Amino acid sequence: MGISRRNFFYGTAAGAAMVISASGARASTCAIPTKERQAVLSPQGVVDELMAGNQRFVSGTMVNCDLNAQVKQTATGQYPIAAVVGCIDSRVPPEMVFDQNIGDIFSARIAGNFVNTDILGSLEFACHVAGAKAVVVLGHTSCGAVKGAIDQVKLGKLTDMLARIEPAVQAAGPVAERSSKNSEFVQKVADANVSLTVEAIKAQSEVLSGMVAAGELVIVGAMHDVATGQITLIN
Repeated sequence: MGISRRNFFYGTAAGAAMVISASGARASTCAIPTKERQAVLSPQGVVDELMAGNQRFVSGTMVNCDLNAQVKQTATGQYPIAAVVGCIDSRVPPEMVFDQNIGDIFSARIAGNFVNTDILGSLEFACHVAGAKAVVVLGHTSCGAVKGAIDQVKLGKLTDMLARIEPAVQAAGPVAERSSKNSEFVQKVADANVSLTVEAIKAQSEVLSGMVAAGELVIVGAMHDVATGQITLIN
C-alpha cells in the first residue's frame, strides 16, 4: 500500500485519467505531469489550476494520491507546470496548499520569499529550460521574516537576510507604530514584499521577462492566510 497525503490510498481514484479543460487547467486527479500535459497548458491555465487546488485544500477535498507510485512514475523525467517562490515557513508547503502532485511544482523557499541571483537562476532553469509556465511569489500572513525586518532584528547572518526585506518596509509607508506588534502594518509589508519580488523577477531576469513578453509565462504574486489556508492573488 503506497504512501499518500492521508496515509491511505483509494486505488481507483489514484489511477484516474487526467483530463484537460478548455482553459488548460487539470480537471482531475492523480495523473503525473507529462510533456504533453505541460505543452497543452496555457500560463493562465496553470494559475487557474493552482487556485483550484487551493480551493480543494481549503474545503478539505484534496485529491488523495499514491505518492510512492508518483515517485516511480516521475523517475525518468520531470515536466512541472509552475515554479513557486515561497517562504520557509512550515505552515505553507506549496505542493500541499495548492494540492498538486509530485513533479508539478518547482519550489524555491527562503525566509521572506525574496529573490537573489541564485533563485533567479533557478527560476530561469525551471521556466526556460524545464518548461514551467507560471511563477508564483507566495507570501503569507504573520510572516516571521517580515516581522524581523520591521523590528530590525540582529542575529548573525539573519541580519543581512532581513535587510533584503527593508525595501518592502519602506514601501509600506510611514506609520505611528512601526513594530511587529502592529498586525496591519505587518500585512502591508508582507503584501509590498510580494509585489516588489514580482517586479524584481521581471526587472532582473531578461530570460523570464522575455518569456512574459512572448506570452509563454506569467509571474504573479499571492498571499496565503495561515489561519484559513486561503490563497489570494494580489497582483
